[in-house]
Amino acid sequence: MTKTPTGKNTSGRGQRDLRVRVKSAKGRKLSSTLWLERQLNDPYVVRAKKEGYRGRAAYKIMELDDKFHFLVQGARVVDLGCAPGGWCQVAVARVNALGEKGGKKIGTVLGVDLQEVSPIAGADIHQLDFLEEGADQQVKDWLGGPADVVMSDMAASSSGHQGTDHLRIIALCEAAAYFAFDVLVEGGTFVAKVLAGGAETELQNILKKNFTKVHHMKPPASRSDSSEKFVVATGFRGKRHEDEAGDLQDDDAG
Repeated sequence: MTKTPTGKNTSGRGQRDLRVRVKSAKGRKLSSTLWLERQLNDPYVVRAKKEGYRGRAAYKIMELDDKFHFLVQGARVVDLGCAPGGWCQVAVARVNALGEKGGKKIGTVLGVDLQEVSPIAGADIHQLDFLEEGADQQVKDWLGGPADVVMSDMAASSSGHQGTDHLRIIALCEAAAYFAFDVLVEGGTFVAKVLAGGAETELQNILKKNFTKVHHMKPPASRSDSSEKFVVATGFRGKRHEDEAGDLQDDDAG
């Protein structure tokens, strides 16, 4: 017996085909029709709509946090590439950014994205190209202090070439990682989306030098046909360690 994320049984003989079928429309490409049909039949999409989340990605960060427990009450969180806002919604609730959990600690959620994102109660959202010169300093100014968690769901526009897209994702992930080294408290956590493709070895090495543990996980909410996975680096060793690692690399280069 199997269940969907909505908890309903999907096995058994004699069940009707409950899939939503989308008819082709004038001016709509076949690929768009197939995408729309997949969306309408995706149990995570259905669940997100029912539970008020802005997309199925909300369940990815939930599942990652359920396993690694980094969105604790009172945590200060930076969400890079936050559109459409599902990760921020989850973070707001879990770190108690609205102070709705009695006398417990109140957290902070700062979201940044290239696109404009509709306001989210409990989150401070800004529109910014994170790769622009000086953008990292601008985010630090908005944050106004250290962070406990830096998470990145940033993704480059698809080129249609898997290898190129993989390299672009890794570049974004590395930019997010170096930002994390600047703002994380000792013991902090870095979470980022990557694409399976083999070019992430250097990123892995950088993270292993700066965190006590580096995990990889493809949460159940990620589509099975997607090459995405997530890296969760926990136990940041501290900025002094990162600086020392950089000095060693410079010495080796010389």
